[in-house]
Amino acid sequence: MSHAGRSKPMPHHTPLIGTIVAGLVFAFAAGALAHKLRIPPIAGYLLAGVLVGPFTPGIVADTKLAMELAEIGVILLMFGVGLHFSLKDLLSVRGIAVPGAIAQIGVATLLGTGLGLSMGWEVLGSVVFGLALSVASTVVLLRALQARDILQTERGRIAVGWLIVEDLAMVLTLVLLPVIVTIQNSPDGTGTGDLLKSIAVVVVKVIGFFAAMLLVGKRIIPSLLHWTAHTGSRELFRLAVLAIALGVAFGAAVVFDVSFALGAFFAGMILGETQLSRRAAEETLPLRDAFAVLFFVSVGMLFDPKVILEQPLPLLGTVAIILIGKSAAAFAIVRLFGHPTQTALTVSVSLAQIGEFSFILAALGVSLGVLTGEARDLILAGAIISILLNPLLFSLAVKPGRVSSTAEAAPPPTPPTRTVLIGYGRVGQLIATRVRERGEKLTVIEDQRDMAALAEQAGISVIVGDATSASVLELARIDTASTLLLATPEGIEAGVITVRARAINPALRIIARAHSDDQVEDLAHRGADHVVMGEREIALRMAALAAMRG
Repeated sequence: MSHAGRSKPMPHHTPLIGTIVAGLVFAFAAGALAHKLRIPPIAGYLLAGVLVGPFTPGIVADTKLAMELAEIGVILLMFGVGLHFSLKDLLSVRGIAVPGAIAQIGVATLLGTGLGLSMGWEVLGSVVFGLALSVASTVVLLRALQARDILQTERGRIAVGWLIVEDLAMVLTLVLLPVIVTIQNSPDGTGTGDLLKSIAVVVVKVIGFFAAMLLVGKRIIPSLLHWTAHTGSRELFRLAVLAIALGVAFGAAVVFDVSFALGAFFAGMILGETQLSRRAAEETLPLRDAFAVLFFVSVGMLFDPKVILEQPLPLLGTVAIILIGKSAAAFAIVRLFGHPTQTALTVSVSLAQIGEFSFILAALGVSLGVLTGEARDLILAGAIISILLNPLLFSLAVKPGRVSSTAEAAPPPTPPTRTVLIGYGRVGQLIATRVRERGEKLTVIEDQRDMAALAEQAGISVIVGDATSASVLELARIDTASTLLLATPEGIEAGVITVRARAINPALRIIARAHSDDQVEDLAHRGADHVVMGEREIALRMAALAAMRG
């Protein structure tokens, strides 16, 4: 498409810097506007992508570079999920995730094929179109589950397991599609043997990848990270985590032809079985968030608003398949397997969108000449609209995370001296011990599953979820608590929790943890009664000990 008359694009010698700067700056501005309007921030990030994309006037970022940067976000996000997702969790949902994902892909593909044929497309192109509509976005699904505090629940594990099966199916599709096109274009129709050979090669490579991760990676990755931790260098440890996440993902793609996301997920899952998993998750969190935002910006850059005016009915059919057809199939399948309605709703709404694999498949289909440009535009527009509507569907259909099993089995009484503790890390565990020694009733809120399990083993009532969520604070009965202890090291999160807890319980006594004078001032301003800065307390104690003589 010609862009004559457009504003001058960014200098060619700085495309990477320009793309990152434009993406993040516009994402911040549009995300802040979305927050102000009380709509999902994803809407702002998508709008930012449209603004810096090639189809609107103004700055033009490099679309190809943006997609590659977004892939890093997918890798880091899946690595983070793997850190909190054990092999046992994955195997526990295989009975529903494997047949369910395959059946749902089949239904969505049939619906998409039917729409394509009704528009006069070739059979193979229609099938590719249907396949592109059948697979959900990793980033969107995980963001939605995390926002509702259900990633670590059974329904969250089913949704993630379902996603893994979809990824494997798309890996197989991307490998086989060129072979199928070659067979179709062969004059004598030969090539079936090549197709079977390609299928066998893919299966062998996937099995080889699993074996390598379980046999080799399970020994090398934890050992490498433990050695790095013992050096005492935080910078080296952070670098090791990123090297493992990105290196394993890239190596898996190059050697075994599996997706970056799948490689990163298994690397995280293996590392998640070590004691350093929590620290690894904390070190990658800032980069995960930044690159995840770039993913949504890159999606927005692909969107040409003209498709809404030029193809309204086909677009409506495409969106209906994604939001209704695919979701209805997933809901029916989960219910047929005997799972509760809320689990079925969670899985079906989680899959009511498409993303990165859809773009890759659409690009491959166009390059092979089996998918039309019209079909590609419909896939991109369907992705934009479905990603935009997905948070709304979640808020309407899916309940937030619930209290962990121990808290459900024995709801904590609410005496006037009950304490709520946010965070069960090293500091939180020491606090919990002292609080219980005084005989006070204690409830812990913890978003890391491994730490929550430790608290449960100690006999403490635990809420598994994000304490910045008002619904999680309400589950912890913050309205009847006498004291709130914030042991989380994150100052921004602590400030949000302080404000929301104070709004629920004005009489609550709030004691927070800080790492700087600025954090102390900010938390006090937001309503904390007492703020303890670790460095200051250490300095005072050491000075007092030094002053003692004999």
